[in-house]
Amino acid sequence: MSLIEIKGLRKEYPDVVPLKDVNVNIEEGEVISIIGPSGTGKSTFMRCINRLETPTAGSVIVDGVNVCDPKTDLSAVRRKMGMVFQSFNLFSHKTIAENIMMPQQDLLGVTAKDAYNEAMKQLEKVGLEGKARKFPSELSGGQKQRAAIARALAMKPKIMLFDEPTSALDPTMVSEVLSVIKSLAGSGLTMLIVTHEMRLARDVSTRVFYMDEGGIYEDGTPEQIFGTPHREATKRFVFRIRSYEYTLTAAEHDIIEMLGGLDDFCGRQFMSKKAARNCLLAAEEMCAAFILPALGKSEKGSVTVRVSSGEESGEQTIEAECADISGDIFAETDNDVSAAIFRKVAQRLPDEKEHIAKFRILA
Repeated sequence: MSLIEIKGLRKEYPDVVPLKDVNVNIEEGEVISIIGPSGTGKSTFMRCINRLETPTAGSVIVDGVNVCDPKTDLSAVRRKMGMVFQSFNLFSHKTIAENIMMPQQDLLGVTAKDAYNEAMKQLEKVGLEGKARKFPSELSGGQKQRAAIARALAMKPKIMLFDEPTSALDPTMVSEVLSVIKSLAGSGLTMLIVTHEMRLARDVSTRVFYMDEGGIYEDGTPEQIFGTPHREATKRFVFRIRSYEYTLTAAEHDIIEMLGGLDDFCGRQFMSKKAARNCLLAAEEMCAAFILPALGKSEKGSVTVRVSSGEESGEQTIEAECADISGDIFAETDNDVSAAIFRKVAQRLPDEKEHIAKFRILA
């Protein structure tokens, strides 16, 4: 018997049906990332597994127990499943150690001493042993999420559920939480992770569920889902998450905003640190040497900068699509320094379409 067996799972709301007929088995020790567009039932699916949402139909059998059966002791089943939410859910009036001790004492009946020892053990595991006596308000967002993970682990679950654990965090704090999740992935715990962090999904998962059209639209290994997806909607999603674009005009060209968005995009992709750095450098110098001077000479022209990552060639590319600007803006420039830097990190590719110049990022 599989650790989790889901049969005919359906969830209806008055105005939407996020889950229509989900059937899947999850084996002990698997690490499953759940990806897909917003609004496709990913979080609903996760919450149905531990019955935070009551399914409209179907069954969810966890370790031999049907959580959808009204007679089931949900508290007993939930003790086997640790859940980490987007919004930490720490008690503000209790210290971090007390936050971790309380569910152990209330649900497992352990002594205060044993609960404290376990809390310190788990805090050390997530790198927060020095924060045990702090209150949540004294921690950063990333530290709060790590404390929430420690609290879940202290219950000694067989299954860990992560519902977009980094979505509420500032980008600078995401890496510390991802580092903890990656370390857990090698511990033998069964894990389900709803995430928009594609690098995490690729690096730690044994399986990936792509959710769309009311269910698990495609189920495969990370290599298959991200490299050679079989179904059309999966292909479109993977291509979209690997592309970033920003349009600059003569009137509106916020380079800082563009680079900030590109930096966030690079952090979510599969590229190396050097490739990410070169993408940012190429975009910045492309703008300084070629795009902004061209826009300065144009009244209504625009340039869309588009960066793509993880194409079949494994390369990163940057392209500039010009509208209402005559000639090749990359033919000459007065900014020799920026042009020289740009050409050190980007190599022009043969033009495939008019008004679009494409470059390969050198990594």
